[in-house]
Amino acid sequence: MNHGILVRMDARLRDGAGWRAVAYLLLQLPMAFIGIYFALAPWAAGLFYLTYPFWWLVLPRPPQSGPFFAGGIHIATFAGTLPLALIGISALLIAPWTARLPIIVDMWLMRHLIGSTGQSERIRELEASRALAVDDSAATLRRVERNLHDGAQARLVALAMHLGRAREQLGADGEPPDVARARDLLAAAHIGAKEALTELRDLARGIHPPALDGGLADALASLTAASATPARLSADIAVRPTPAIETIAYFCAAELLANVAKHSRAGRATVEVTGRDGALTLTVTDDGDGGARRRPGGGLDGLEQRVATVDGTLAVTSPAGGPTAVTITLPLRA
Repeated sequence: MNHGILVRMDARLRDGAGWRAVAYLLLQLPMAFIGIYFALAPWAAGLFYLTYPFWWLVLPRPPQSGPFFAGGIHIATFAGTLPLALIGISALLIAPWTARLPIIVDMWLMRHLIGSTGQSERIRELEASRALAVDDSAATLRRVERNLHDGAQARLVALAMHLGRAREQLGADGEPPDVARARDLLAAAHIGAKEALTELRDLARGIHPPALDGGLADALASLTAASATPARLSADIAVRPTPAIETIAYFCAAELLANVAKHSRAGRATVEVTGRDGALTLTVTDDGDGGARRRPGGGLDGLEQRVATVDGTLAVTSPAGGPTAVTITLPLRA
């Protein structure tokens, strides 16, 4: 059976909110019969007892017993029917409250099974996911600003200075030009311009890899081909994910392959990606030493936080001695 299917089945079996919803639906059938009884029985009994004196008068002979839930009652005189009429009035007075009882019970079940408990749990998950997304965006902006300030911006400043000095060496106000010095400064400016362009391309690649323009499968093929550890790719993506999901999957695969090269001492790695049934499943395995664990602040913890921003999940299987398998499940639409 496909590993991705097993992961999805495991996630569904551990879905507490789903099981609570199933329990609520199973309780609806007996609750429906109970609700009908509590809604109709008090009204029917109240009307029967309230009109009992009338029936005692119009019947050819007094009835020998009272209603089914009053027990065997022998009525010999008209006065004996009056307490039953009082019971009928009381039953009609409490009938609206008994009719509300099933509704109260249903609201209690809804609140505790699929209501506030599930909603509050989902709200907490969404709040945590939003906080992670905000922190990740802020960190990305800080990284971009730092790279621009320390890299491309500094090189562009140096480029401007070299060009300014070269202009000075070409002569001004009748001074003889120093062509050799100007040529050296222009050569340095040319090198600086190319380095600045390279840094800007690298920066743009860190935000959105150009390889993803051809789709996730092509981008992962380039990634595995450049992996330090020999890697094989298996891709079966029937429905293309949204760009945000593709970007997350690409960077997760890049990080996992980097971890394989740095920590696992593996000889080979495999990247498997499937996209169907509304989910994208990415699995990276290696034949290394194993023992990979999620640690606060570690690489796997960072990946788990990244995928959590789009309601994704990360599962790690890494026994001592290997092999290690990291499976990331993402929705196809973010």
